[in-house]
Amino acid sequence: MQPVISVKNLTQRYPGGRLIYENLSFDVPQGRILGLLGKNGTGKTTTINILMGYLKPLAGECRIFGQDITALTPETRARIALLIEGHVQYAFMTIAQIERFYSKFYPKWNRDAYYELMSRLKVTPNQKISSMSCGQRSQVALGLILAQNADLLVLDDFSLGLDPGYRRLFVDYLKEYVSAEDKTVFMTSHIIQDMERLIDDCIILDYGKILTQMPVSQLMDTFHCYHLPNQEHERASDLIDNQSGNIINPSMVGTTLELFSFSPKEAIEHVFKEKGLNSRELAEIPMTLEDAFIGLTGKY
Repeated sequence: MQPVISVKNLTQRYPGGRLIYENLSFDVPQGRILGLLGKNGTGKTTTINILMGYLKPLAGECRIFGQDITALTPETRARIALLIEGHVQYAFMTIAQIERFYSKFYPKWNRDAYYELMSRLKVTPNQKISSMSCGQRSQVALGLILAQNADLLVLDDFSLGLDPGYRRLFVDYLKEYVSAEDKTVFMTSHIIQDMERLIDDCIILDYGKILTQMPVSQLMDTFHCYHLPNQEHERASDLIDNQSGNIINPSMVGTTLELFSFSPKEAIEHVFKEKGLNSRELAEIPMTLEDAFIGLTGKY
C-alpha cells in the first residue's frame, strides 16, 4: 500500500540562506499519526507549507495520495483537511452559522462530528465567535477540521490557545476519531506531552538535520537517560567536552552527571572506564517523550 504522504530528499533554506534541512525523507502510512517535533525555527511549519504547495522547496519530491504536490487535483485536495492558525475567521458568525457555511464546501461533511466535539467542549450553537476567547476559537477550528471528514488531517500546532483540560479532551477525542475512521494525521505541536499521548511515529528535527525518525514506542525503548551522582565537575568535564560517539548531551546537574544515549548501560560503563570515571552508581532514569526530546535536542 502506498503511503499517504511521501517526502524524498527535501531541502529548504530560510530567506538569507540558512539551511533548514537537507535531504529530509519520510513516509506517513495510512491510519498512522506522525508528529514532527523540533525547537522553534527547525522547519516544522515550513514543511507543512511545502506539503500544501504554499512554498517551493529548493530540492526534493513530495507526494500526497500518490500525486505530486505541485499538481494535486481538486479531488485530492478535497481529501485533505488543513489547520494552520488554529483560529476561525468570520467572527461575526455563530457556532451554528459557521458550521452551515463550511458545510457547503465539503461534500463529505460530517455535521455530527462537529457538534459532538462542540458539546464535549461545552460550546453552545448560538455563541458568536467574536465573543469567544482565543482558546474557544481554537476549539471551533478543530471541530470544523474534523467535520470535513477528510482522509488526511494536517494540523500545525493544533493545541494553540487550549488550556490543559481541553487539550487532553481533544487529544483523546482525536485519537479515538482517527482509529475509528481510519484517518491519517501529520501534525506539529510545541507541547510534547500532548504528542506522547497521541502520535504513533515521530521525526525530531534539529537545526539543519534530522536527529531521529522512528515509532515513538521504539524511541522510548531504545533511548536512555543515565545519571551518575557525586561527580566533581573537573573529573566529568573531559567527558562533557569530548563526547563519545554513543553519548549525547552530557551535562552537570548539581553534582550529578546526566547524559543520554541509544547505547545500553554496559556500553556507557565501558566509556566511563576508559575515561577513568567510577560508574558504580550509574543509574538509568525513566523518561517521558518530552525528556527524550530534550535529551536529543539539548536544553538550550
